[in-house]
Amino acid sequence: SAYRQYSMFDQVGTFVTMVGYSVPPFFSGVLVIVIFSVQLGWLPAFGFATIGPSLTGLDLVLDVATHMILPVTTLAAIYLAIYARLMRASIIEVEHQDYVKTARAKGASRGRIIRHHMLRNALLPVITFAGVQAGALIGGSVVVETVFAWPGLGRLTFDAVMQRDYPVLLGIFLVMSVLVIAINLLTDLITRMIDPRLARAG
Repeated sequence: SAYRQYSMFDQVGTFVTMVGYSVPPFFSGVLVIVIFSVQLGWLPAFGFATIGPSLTGLDLVLDVATHMILPVTTLAAIYLAIYARLMRASIIEVEHQDYVKTARAKGASRGRIIRHHMLRNALLPVITFAGVQAGALIGGSVVVETVFAWPGLGRLTFDAVMQRDYPVLLGIFLVMSVLVIAINLLTDLITRMIDPRLARAG
């Protein structure tokens, strides 16, 4: 989309990402339930696992994974749209840098320029932004968890606040803090792998 600005592909991609970013998760969650669960009957509508049969082993893993498809897709749609828009803007900015022009002058192929020169540098702000949003992704999914009756941290936090269960809240804050710190550390490691200059600068 960024490499072919203002083309039909770019316009369609921009429209799709804007829709994904604009539609609230409670609406998109209900919509996918109506389409894929009620109308088509492909996926379960709610819950962590199938109620009734006591599954074990691989059957339990597949059952939980099937129940995860709709809530994960609903929650990921907004973030994917944000990252797609950010990646497009980052690619457009990187495309006009001197090292990209030098690679073109040396006769590098289009695919090599995109993969080895543009993509690696354009990924840095996207990965950094994803690390910053990790806390919201972990604990801010109350709406999605409520729509799909999914027992997650967001819903547990909401219930604990409503019931004034302070020990549970302290435990949730501790777990979320550890997860956010671990994800930020992982983000730093990934950025150093993508751009070795950051490791030398540190």
